[in-house]
Amino acid sequence: MKVLVSGGGTGGHIYPALALIRHLEREENAEFLYIGTEKGLEASIVPKAGVPFKSVHITGFRRKISFENVKTIARFVKATRTAKKYISDFNPDVVIGTGGYVCGPVVFAAARAGIPTIVHEQNSVPGLTNKFLSKYVDKVAVSFEEAAQYFPKDKVVFTGNPRASEVAEHKSDHSSLAALGLSENKPTVLIVGGSRGAKPINEAVMAAFQDWKEESFQVVYVTGEVHYEEIADKMAGVSSNNIKTVSYIDDMPALLKEVHLVIARAGATTLAEITALGLPSILVPSPHVTNNHQFKNASALVDKGAAILLEENELTAELLTASIRSGLDKNNQIKMKEKAFEAGVPEAAALLSREMKALKKG
Repeated sequence: MKVLVSGGGTGGHIYPALALIRHLEREENAEFLYIGTEKGLEASIVPKAGVPFKSVHITGFRRKISFENVKTIARFVKATRTAKKYISDFNPDVVIGTGGYVCGPVVFAAARAGIPTIVHEQNSVPGLTNKFLSKYVDKVAVSFEEAAQYFPKDKVVFTGNPRASEVAEHKSDHSSLAALGLSENKPTVLIVGGSRGAKPINEAVMAAFQDWKEESFQVVYVTGEVHYEEIADKMAGVSSNNIKTVSYIDDMPALLKEVHLVIARAGATTLAEITALGLPSILVPSPHVTNNHQFKNASALVDKGAAILLEENELTAELLTASIRSGLDKNNQIKMKEKAFEAGVPEAAALLSREMKALKKG
């Protein structure tokens, strides 16, 4: 099977695509082409993953009236022509878009050429590109049932996020906690704000961590590379065996399998990972995202009883500590783990793969 994949701009669009590619590589003899933008994260991440990569030049629409949108339309037309040539040369059996504005011209060109097409929406509230493409594609795969209302009913299939499958299936031959110098027998809290960190979360942790020295739990604190040196300097004078501060975790799936509670933003990939493992969480959604979709992502888990919601504007050291104690309470742990498992779709890659195989031409 020949599969053309398009998605980019953020890791939330790229990593599910790569998870799907790796699943298909294991399951059958598949050939891939990935189309992204030349300046997006995908231009470096995808080739490093060993996937053939080509690019088109396209920018996103601005939500306000702007002359720049006229230029974007012109770029869309040109990118569609370029994508059409790539599609003709590669001759895929199926084309999938995993989000980001680069999918617009690529998936549109494929649909117009009569190639079976599918888009995958990771968030509970879709972006402009996937809403636009839903009119032309054969299927729309969603990760949250709440997203179905935004798309044509007869096209929607619930698959979950392929990243969940990678985390659920991940195997490690070492203890991540031991490698960090922490106990394997203590309740463990993982605090992470993404690769660049989250300043409000960092500020709350910095105000609270000295009081955590006497707590029964231990903390792995992933600051993000941007903030690491400043935070490490501030924490250097505090002696505690309960807190380990790092800028980045190489093997996050392995660490996730050893922790008891996660404090994080509410990006789609993060939620796919923690629900695949049934992990209780404290979610601090970023308010600086399109359509406030992280709040809605978080609410989907909070409403099910799988997570605790802390809004950024109410985040304090005291509230953070109280929420950690609540999240580690034995009764709450049992309930939240059960509800997180119910919300997760660890077989997501297989479900999405099945939908693609059903669509492929011939």
